[in-house]
Amino acid sequence: MFKLVPRKEPNRAMLYATPFLAVALTILAGFVLFTLLGKAPLHAMYLIFLKPLTDFNSLAEMLVKATPLILIAVGLSIGFRAGVWNIGAEGQFTIGAITGGSVALAAYPDGGPLLLPMMAIAGALGGMAWAAIPAFLRTKFNASEILVSLMLVYVATLLLSLLVHGPLRDPEGFNFPESRLFQEDAHVPNLITDTRAHIGFLVALAAAAAAYVYLERMILGFQVKVLGQAPRAARFAGYSEKTIVWTCFMISGALAGVAGLFEAAGPVGQLVPSLPVGYGFTAIIVAFLGRLHPVGIVFAGLLMALTYIGGETAQIEMSLPSATTSVFQGLLLFFLLATDVLVNFRVVRAGERLAAPAKPAPAPLTPKPAE
Repeated sequence: MFKLVPRKEPNRAMLYATPFLAVALTILAGFVLFTLLGKAPLHAMYLIFLKPLTDFNSLAEMLVKATPLILIAVGLSIGFRAGVWNIGAEGQFTIGAITGGSVALAAYPDGGPLLLPMMAIAGALGGMAWAAIPAFLRTKFNASEILVSLMLVYVATLLLSLLVHGPLRDPEGFNFPESRLFQEDAHVPNLITDTRAHIGFLVALAAAAAAYVYLERMILGFQVKVLGQAPRAARFAGYSEKTIVWTCFMISGALAGVAGLFEAAGPVGQLVPSLPVGYGFTAIIVAFLGRLHPVGIVFAGLLMALTYIGGETAQIEMSLPSATTSVFQGLLLFFLLATDVLVNFRVVRAGERLAAPAKPAPAPLTPKPAE
């Protein structure tokens, strides 16, 4: 039998090297997986990790996929640093799309330059309102925010389905469960012409920069980190846990809501039941792969977007199952957590005694001088 024993001080170099090690182990596992499936592993790896980088349209699509991942992961990382586990960003993403999209539908067919900013504000407020439910239950009744936020994902998904089947359904859509196509002023402007990449990616980069300033240059960010690393010290210092919990939920809810609005008003262009595609859950992997650091999250979001585009390419060209992308993302999270455990803990036999630190040798006795 074996057991895990905490290391006195984890190796910091290894701590930052584990994301790269996890990616390498994921690629190695992919080789084994494709070999067992009877597919050419080298060709599959090329399609997933390299081919999207050689095509301009694929690079633009990477920005489309990376935008919601970065936005959501940046918000989640602030909460994770404080020990606030918001697992329901997918629900906040969905509610943000509903509230922001409803503003466009209420103004239809009118538009104007203020329409899109109003939609973004409504999306942020919707995500914050949905995140306020687990925040309230945690601070008032000490309920588990993990379970509450996760269960609310299914409520949000069913609410979207109910609305597009009823009040928000397109009256000219032949009873299909979808809203009207948003008017031109309600669409997020393109970042690159003739592609679906939009300015939401720039907003995601701005959110990452703001999160860096918040965590590294502001007293509130310092309180977030102290609460996560030493809760007792934070209480002795007089930091309000309730305030920090609410702040973390509001930030993550707002960013997830804006991400949902950008998805609805960007590549999708309307509200449909299939709008939530798992970005809120994948963003958890992005946050940890980026070491909960805003700069790392940007690169991790681009890498995860690469697996989306490459996975779709491999599915088409090699007739792979549709779950290929999800398998790779799951393997990446597994190896990341596994390497983190080995960096922070040592594996020893259950009966093995740890070597005690050597005691200093006693000082030699000097003979007492004769009187």
